Amino acid sequence: MRRPPIWRDESGAVFAEFAILLPLVVFVVCGSIDFLYAFYQWNAAAKAVEIGARIAAVSDPVAAGLNRLSNQAVIDGVTPGAAIPGFVVTCREQSCTCTGTCPGLAGNLFDPVAMNRIVFGRGSTACGDATSYYATGMCDVLPSVTADNVVIVYRQTGLGYAGRPGGPVPTISVSLQNMQFKFFFISALLGVNFAIPPMTTTITAEDLCSGRIGSCAS
Repeated sequence: MRRPPIWRDESGAVFAEFAILLPLVVFVVCGSIDFLYAFYQWNAAAKAVEIGARIAAVSDPVAAGLNRLSNQAVIDGVTPGAAIPGFVVTCREQSCTCTGTCPGLAGNLFDPVAMNRIVFGRGSTACGDATSYYATGMCDVLPSVTADNVVIVYRQTGLGYAGRPGGPVPTISVSLQNMQFKFFFISALLGVNFAIPPMTTTITAEDLCSGRIGSCAS
């Protein structure tokens, strides 16, 4: 039997088509996996700041002594019952700074124990060991979170008063910074990393005390 000319020979055509399509199929599958994993991380980051803000609202502040500021204002001459002078305390990367009027707050106020409570959860110093929602910290939701990624801002907005037994009532903003998506394939193939957009949750403080009622107000 005479063989057809080489330009009409169709033997092996399936393998040629497979070789052409295989890279595209691999790219689509790997890209889909990374996209879904990135979406999970984005959603986890949003949930992590919500959890961090909730813990911060009912725990000792990362700025040590902030929960006694309303009583300190009275000691410094503010009339009991009057508005607490405005302040903004920002805690990030192992330090806290205050702008405005912060009676009794000076130097490096950063409390690593209070920050760890927000990052790791109540009664924990590691990620992934939470046994209940109450004990869940930020890194239990997103394991890549560290204390250096967390920014906490306490802002006096007119709530509370000088001499209030429960301390001041600032609004608390918890944010994530300098975080990158973790990919299975894209980073290795393209050699690039992508930043997770900044995430922030703001909540009103309730009782800035991790101990029994009234134990932090003196």
